[in-house]
Amino acid sequence: MPTKKKPQVAPDERRRELLETAAGVFAAQGYDATTVRKIADEAGLLAGSLYYHFDSKESMLEEILRTFLDELWAGYDTVLDAGLGPRETLEALVTESFREIDRHRAAVAIYQREARQLAGQERFAFLTESQGRFERTWLTTLERGVADQVFRADLDLRLAYRFVRDTVWVAASWYRPGGQHSPDEIARQYLTMVLDGLAAS
Repeated sequence: MPTKKKPQVAPDERRRELLETAAGVFAAQGYDATTVRKIADEAGLLAGSLYYHFDSKESMLEEILRTFLDELWAGYDTVLDAGLGPRETLEALVTESFREIDRHRAAVAIYQREARQLAGQERFAFLTESQGRFERTWLTTLERGVADQVFRADLDLRLAYRFVRDTVWVAASWYRPGGQHSPDEIARQYLTMVLDGLAAS
């Protein structure tokens, strides 16, 4: 009786699977502590076989972070191009952020842990560029809100930006896809607390 052949995995799909595996290992162990052999072991490959798909662990990390940031900015740009008011823009940016945490939780964890150190390397200069763009986007939205009297005039805008940024992105440390609440529901709850407070009116 002929042996059943395993179904072939398309190269692009295999590449995506390997990046997901690598992202999980980088997030759990840290980039410096992760070896190509460890990633290969997690993927069920010989270490040498991994080099068929990627020339180094640096290449894998770069692709993981670029994919996350490209998708983040595609979502943010859709929000920014929609012509919404400042409050609605802030709400949509927060919601999009939680959706990205859902899609790329490991990449977000890597970014938070490694970005500062990596940004000094030429191949990861895009991290610094993205961070500057990110800060300008949120500060501009808050400034518009104050100018339109939607947000309080006494806000320290940079402090408000840091508060919203950290409140949202720290969720990557505890969020697990498929949990009790959807990303949009978590965003709604966060926005209620940020914009309306915790006290009963």
